Amino acid sequence: MVILTKALVVAGILLLCGGLLPVRRIVTQLPGGLIRRAWFVLAGIILLFVVGYFLYAAAIWEIQTTLVHLVAALVFFFGACFVALVTRLSMQTALDVRRIAALEQETITDSLTGIYNRRYFERRLHQEIARAMRYDLPLCLLLLDIDRFKAVNDDIGHPTGDFVLASVSKLVLNSTRVSDVVARYGGDEIAVIAANTGSPDGLRLAERIRLSIEPLNLESPHLRSKISGIRPTVSIGLAAIGGDVKNLEDLLGLADKALYQAKSDGRNRVILGEAPPSTP
Repeated sequence: MVILTKALVVAGILLLCGGLLPVRRIVTQLPGGLIRRAWFVLAGIILLFVVGYFLYAAAIWEIQTTLVHLVAALVFFFGACFVALVTRLSMQTALDVRRIAALEQETITDSLTGIYNRRYFERRLHQEIARAMRYDLPLCLLLLDIDRFKAVNDDIGHPTGDFVLASVSKLVLNSTRVSDVVARYGGDEIAVIAANTGSPDGLRLAERIRLSIEPLNLESPHLRSKISGIRPTVSIGLAAIGGDVKNLEDLLGLADKALYQAKSDGRNRVILGEAPPSTP
């Protein structure tokens, strides 16, 4: 009984010390805030348990243990098992949540450009249109196309084309607001959903994006030495909710028509699509 009692107490101490390792790992990966402080508190409680186990072990180490001491040691041991199991499961759950979040991010992100993909864009556009129509809010959609992008792919190569597309996408993302949704719509087309934004502010946003790209001189690692750099420009078609434009198809169609007009008028410009008047 003496050996068993001491063994249970020592095992409990080891289990508690082992339970601190997952807690430490979780704390190092959490951002500052209430949840991280709560985990620090948990680590402090576990340390208090460890101290208590040590004190109990010291108290019974040199005495003749009884059944009461054995029962107390068993309670301590199962308590340590509970703490170790909870901390281990918490760490595993945190890792699983991170993996799920990473997988979810992959499913809505375009791997080349790092912006949202078309599937997520269409889902968000449906949601934003529904919200705008329900609460009578403004909403703008921008469609951007990199001018003469096909020539870059054909004459210089697809690796350079990918580099140009990724660079322009990053600049578009940096030129928009946090609330805006920037997505790769298809090929070299980039779409921007600007919620709570009317036509005047949408035009200013589109022009800001165009002007931020115009001075670019991209030095792709795939360029041949005889080519000094690439200076991409974009044409932008803008459409806004209003009139008979009340759904995704109408908004996309109007923005696409405006984009085509920008291309036809000489590229590197912004065109606002004119919505048909609302029918009575």
